[in-house]
Amino acid sequence: MPLGLVALAIGGFGIGLTEFVIMGLLPEVAGDFGVSEATAGWLISGYALAVVVGALGLTAATTRLPRKTVLLGLLLLFIAGNLLSAVAPTYEVMLAGRVVAALCHGAFFGIGAVLAADLVAPQRKAFAVATMFTGLTAANVLGVPLGTLLGQAAGWRSTFWAITAVGVVAWVGILVLVPRGSTSAPSSVRSELRAFRSVQVWLSIVVTVLGFGGMFGAFTYIAYTLTEVSGFSSGAVPWLLVVVGAGLFVGNAAGGRAADRSVDRTLVFVLAGLAVVLSGFALTASSQVATVVWLFLMGIFGFATVPGLQTRVMHYASTAPTLASGANIAAFNLGNALGAWAGGTAIAAGLGYTSPIWAGAVITLAGLAVMVTAAAVTRSPTREAALVA
Repeated sequence: MPLGLVALAIGGFGIGLTEFVIMGLLPEVAGDFGVSEATAGWLISGYALAVVVGALGLTAATTRLPRKTVLLGLLLLFIAGNLLSAVAPTYEVMLAGRVVAALCHGAFFGIGAVLAADLVAPQRKAFAVATMFTGLTAANVLGVPLGTLLGQAAGWRSTFWAITAVGVVAWVGILVLVPRGSTSAPSSVRSELRAFRSVQVWLSIVVTVLGFGGMFGAFTYIAYTLTEVSGFSSGAVPWLLVVVGAGLFVGNAAGGRAADRSVDRTLVFVLAGLAVVLSGFALTASSQVATVVWLFLMGIFGFATVPGLQTRVMHYASTAPTLASGANIAAFNLGNALGAWAGGTAIAAGLGYTSPIWAGAVITLAGLAVMVTAAAVTRSPTREAALVA
């Protein structure tokens, strides 16, 4: 395996940690700043929306710059944002720190996914993307539970100090392990924008928003579901997140292998499975045994979509994939924001702490419908050509 993929995974670990660890600490952060659950949820939604801005704006602004230099600069932005979160005296300052850190997220994964795919043979592209996203799964399996434990034991600020340190290590990893030969940026903004003439690029982006939005509709407020509905103690939450993280690891690996065989069939199957899992979870969340099983399956089906979704966009934007890749990373996080908003709205409406899971199931079904449509269009070249025209 190219060492450059290891470096990208290290960067993905740091960024994944800052994105996901807040979910296990949301009650502590909300209590410290004296804000409601829905308001605290903006630390997740605000992050996701800032990723959208960074994924499009920073990717477009840096298309002509060396990719390694861009990745190093993005990690410096990540370090600064997490440092601001660690020292934040108010909720507003912490939200600002989350936004600063998030600006690097989309561009890093968008550019990094293209670079990762270029490091391997064409038939291994989904595997390469999955390897890069292993950093995200490792962040969930190891980083999020440990970060939550650290935050509960020593205060949530200690977790963000630790994330800042991880960012420094990731920066060194990119500097040392990404080869010089992978630093060229081959296209202009104008050529990158041409990729958006493909209807399949747009359909893929919509599937990403809805498919990942469904996952996050359930996951954003998972700490409240586990403690208020399933009856677990707050101290059990980090260990339950390990279960989710283990599922993410399995799903990412399996999804990458399956997508190398057939992207569309994989995505249809996984999205249908995720809708079933979320519905089952919502119906049986009061059972602790069932909850543990559903958490593992939610991790598998929720993250098995990622390699396929990213590879699909890059395939249909193959002549100039960098900006389309970044746009799809933005779509993942727009989905995060959609899911967090839907879940928070459901809770605020008094529908209970299983309502975000139901909201996630509905959003996932919408994503499945779009994916089935996109797959049908690919089987009818005449119809696709008419749509593009």
